[in-house]
Amino acid sequence: MKNIDLLIRISILSVVLLALHISQDIVYGFARGGLSQLFGVAILLVVLCGAVLLRERRSGQVIMLLGGVIAMAMMPMHMWNGMRPEFLERSGALVFVWTLYVLGLIGGLTVILAILALPGRRAS
Repeated sequence: MKNIDLLIRISILSVVLLALHISQDIVYGFARGGLSQLFGVAILLVVLCGAVLLRERRSGQVIMLLGGVIAMAMMPMHMWNGMRPEFLERSGALVFVWTLYVLGLIGGLTVILAILALPGRRAS
């Protein structure tokens, strides 16, 4: 499998996981629901378009790179001050924390693959 094909699949997976995570943020009270969430939908749409419509272009690869950086940023943003013990005892906290870890891993892999896919870069 070529790096670009893997990058596309990983980018789509990160969009799905980011959507799941944003939904969890709303359910658990880390973010407010409402029309302001349309901004998040727009960001995910841009990343998805980069992966599906612009995959062979430099702009699409840069968009996927930025999507990977966003995915990687979710864990440090939530863990900066630690998780409240009362939250960690709630049902679903395991899935929330697991999603953060997977987003970090998938985001890191997306960044690496996007850098390798940029024109002029070759994997050895």
